[in-house]
Amino acid sequence: MDGNGGRPSPEESGPGTAMPEHTPPAPESEETGRSAVTPEGARPSGGEEPALDRPLPEGVRHRVVAVAADAFGGFTFAELPVSLRPYARFTPTRRVKYAATALAAALESDTAFRQKVAGRLREAQPELTEALDAGSPPPAADPLDVAAAAYLLRPPGWAKLVATAGEEAQRADAERADEEAARELARLREEVAALHAQSRTEAARARAELESVRKEGDALHRKLRAAHSDIKRAEAARRKLQVELEEFRAAAAHDRAAIESEMRRLRTRLAEAEGAVEANRKAAREGRSVEDVRLRLLLDTVLDAASGLRRELALPPRDTMPVRPADTVDAVAPGQMSARDIAARALSATDPALLDQLLALPQAHLVVDGYNVTKTGYPAMPLDKQRLRLLGGLAALAAQSGAEVTCVFDGADLDMPVLLAPPRGVRVLFSKSGETADELIRRLVRAEPPGRPVVVVSADREVADGVAKAGARPVASTLLLNRLARV
Repeated sequence: MDGNGGRPSPEESGPGTAMPEHTPPAPESEETGRSAVTPEGARPSGGEEPALDRPLPEGVRHRVVAVAADAFGGFTFAELPVSLRPYARFTPTRRVKYAATALAAALESDTAFRQKVAGRLREAQPELTEALDAGSPPPAADPLDVAAAAYLLRPPGWAKLVATAGEEAQRADAERADEEAARELARLREEVAALHAQSRTEAARARAELESVRKEGDALHRKLRAAHSDIKRAEAARRKLQVELEEFRAAAAHDRAAIESEMRRLRTRLAEAEGAVEANRKAAREGRSVEDVRLRLLLDTVLDAASGLRRELALPPRDTMPVRPADTVDAVAPGQMSARDIAARALSATDPALLDQLLALPQAHLVVDGYNVTKTGYPAMPLDKQRLRLLGGLAALAAQSGAEVTCVFDGADLDMPVLLAPPRGVRVLFSKSGETADELIRRLVRAEPPGRPVVVVSADREVADGVAKAGARPVASTLLLNRLARV
């Protein structure tokens, strides 16, 4: 349709008219002029027929409009009423949709046009029209088709046929509505029964849970009374141990005095023994040279035996041994660094150099608590701008350090997917419904193999403690913000 009063444009029209596009409308014939003033329901023979005493039933009206729209294409431009000429190039489907009111009005007011449509109907459905002319419509025919044909042909008793079809259509609609209501009632009854059963099940489960809670409460009361008894027994045992400790201290003081006396006696005897040993040394010096020679011979024998055994076993020299026992002990050699070595250096917790050193570890993984960082650094910005600014800085940091970077945002309150293209080198994750970003971060840390350097950026103390227990290194959000300021 164009904007000229709802008139159809040539592009919207379809096949079905015999007149060219610019053929001027022919003057109305005398027959057409006479049809405009012919009384409603007039027959060509001039006899009067009773008109409908009620509006045309809706189903019959739709069927009449459809028949007229199908017959529309067989008329020339001049044969069409003036009100229907704007729809001459429409397809039958578009005529039914846009020209239904105009078609119904033309069929009711223009007898000649209605008779032309009836003629087309006689050609399309000769058996039905002949049966109507004979006054005996086919019993198996659709009542709406019979009523539409009767409205167009206007045989004797046509008004009764149309009214009967409308009543049957209304009765069928009422029956369908009753059936639908019955089905809905049955469905509602089933739902009510299911709800009753569910409520009974829930009540039984609640009673069972209440009984279980009561039993647990009784057990806890018994345990509490037992604990009070244990505390009293422990207090009595403590007092008894206190008395025993005092007695032990007194006995220890007595034993210490006795030991000191014994030590003084032993020192005296030691001095006497040392003097005797010195005297024996002087007496044995003269026979020492012979004993030394014997010992030297025995030593040479042992050395020669050891040398022969080395040759027999083909043992390598001591300096060329490939692995020594100390080499098998697992430790950190000089020049190697771990996360604890870096933490021990004299760097501030917000010094960007600390983050660079952590990301320089082999296969380091940086996990960022997204909204925790953005709300610390730039809380006044909208959330989408916060995400874009943080992800841009993380992409540059990932390119500079070569570390794996994962940024986690809280997605528990999202009601639709976030349209976000993750930057290169940064993995972007949102927590699922019912899960916080803190829980997702802890799951990411637990998924890493033990020994891999994992750095978690968050100012949340609970997050830091949780990832530290899992073996990750927590750092403050300000440390990352200071580092991103240098990107």
